[in-house]
Amino acid sequence: MKPILHFILKILAKLVITKYKPQVVAITGSVGKTSAKEAIFSVLSDRFKVRRNSKNFNNEIGTPLTILGRKESPGKNIFKWIAIFYGALRLIFRKNKKYPQILILEMGADHPGDIHYLTSIARPHIAVITTIGQSHLEHFGTVKNIVKEKSKILKPLDVEGWAILNYDDDNLKDVIKSFKGNLKTFGRHQGADVRLDEVKITQREGVYGTSFKLYYQGAEVPMFLPNVLGWQHAQAAAAAAAVALSMGMNLVEIGAGLLNYTPARGRTNLIPGVKNTWVIDDTYNASPQSAKVALEILAEMPTTGHRFAVFGDMLELGSLSEEGHQQVGRELVRLGIDYLFVIGERSRDIARGAKAAGMSEDKIYHFPYTMEGGTFLQERLREGDVVLVKGSRGAKMEQVVYEIMAKPWLSRDLLVGPVVK
Repeated sequence: MKPILHFILKILAKLVITKYKPQVVAITGSVGKTSAKEAIFSVLSDRFKVRRNSKNFNNEIGTPLTILGRKESPGKNIFKWIAIFYGALRLIFRKNKKYPQILILEMGADHPGDIHYLTSIARPHIAVITTIGQSHLEHFGTVKNIVKEKSKILKPLDVEGWAILNYDDDNLKDVIKSFKGNLKTFGRHQGADVRLDEVKITQREGVYGTSFKLYYQGAEVPMFLPNVLGWQHAQAAAAAAAVALSMGMNLVEIGAGLLNYTPARGRTNLIPGVKNTWVIDDTYNASPQSAKVALEILAEMPTTGHRFAVFGDMLELGSLSEEGHQQVGRELVRLGIDYLFVIGERSRDIARGAKAAGMSEDKIYHFPYTMEGGTFLQERLREGDVVLVKGSRGAKMEQVVYEIMAKPWLSRDLLVGPVVK
């Protein structure tokens, strides 16, 4: 059934693309795809009619559904699938004047061949690669193979297309050097076409956010992302700026658009916690690379209390699982995090890494279940404390956030998944 469904969706989506000819901004990477997508959307939507994929619609089903204007999958409901096919035929045979000028499509790659399949549905005019990491190593074997797969997003670009690449990522250095078409790089290092600097977590008029400066062709513009934490969001903003600049926009327009940037759920979202604490909700996913970034945010966050790191298992790391978890433990000790809570079996290696790096055992806690860990943590929190909660999607760490957030009745609107109440 699935292959037939995939084939039908692919044909319908390609026919819609052929008819309406939207510009396609395709985004891939191991880390930062969704943040880049949201930043690009916030910048472009003031000038153009724009659509981006919702939730995790970045695969062989989600990408065509996005092209067809659907935000949810019907699952196994055959009647809803029939309605989708009927709606697609209406798009094809009748002109919809509201169809977007630009499609922003996040393209995931869990297995070799995924990027080729997705770009065969929607050929990109602009291709963005964020950061290559160790996600899905179980299927790719090595980071080199991941780079090979992700960089296939550049192959369909024509002579007028643009590649937008992360200059800071050593895994992309050879890709940048070998690419022959139109190219803009972004990053913190000298040499990036769109460079960001002086990234800080700050407060403006009582609102926490991330401030930074963007540099491009001698121009310098200060930027502020309200209610957004961490340099990775500034990096997403730089990627968005590179995309917008390739489309003829200027830095002033870009800065105005970024004020509307809202990260997707579970991406270092700042949520008020119980007892006048703060929760950094980073529960959407986790890898050693993204965990270290989140810990840097926790360490930088201004606070009068203690800093707590709460980690669930990081999945799909293959043979690097034990070492990857232990790296995170060592990093949180280096950054001076006060307390560590680990939940699940694999996360025990985070605790082992922290202990080996010198963290006292009486500051490390392990729990088999999220609800148990969240309840215990709530009892220990004091005013001014800051808590980072992170784990792979399968760890369902949003349950911990639910246990310690000040307004749990807002969980359906704020958290990445449903919780047990």
